[in-house]
Amino acid sequence: MTETTSVTLSDSAARRIKEIVSAETGKSALRVSVEGGGCSGFSYKFDLADQADDDDIVLEKNDARVLIDQVSLVYMAGSEIDFVDNLMGQAFQIRNPNAVASCGCGTSFSV
Repeated sequence: MTETTSVTLSDSAARRIKEIVSAETGKSALRVSVEGGGCSGFSYKFDLADQADDDDIVLEKNDARVLIDQVSLVYMAGSEIDFVDNLMGQAFQIRNPNAVASCGCGTSFSV
């Protein structure tokens, strides 16, 4: 199932997702979800998935696929998923306009 959402995927994130997924047998996408917890109230979780669930939104860009469930999508609306590689290391980052606070780890936020 492919739908248009307000979550976008940067070119660098798409390249990295494609590299990671292609190296894992039986996996076809990166699943991004939002969970309660973390030092700011919510945290992002990244997993590899073999297929989309019925309620997933599927983002596709340059042969990379990202799956986001409907509940997580509520918290991620308007976000951009990016991949950065700098002196601090390599990591996926989510630029979320809904987050009013975040922590130094970059994966925890509050709305």
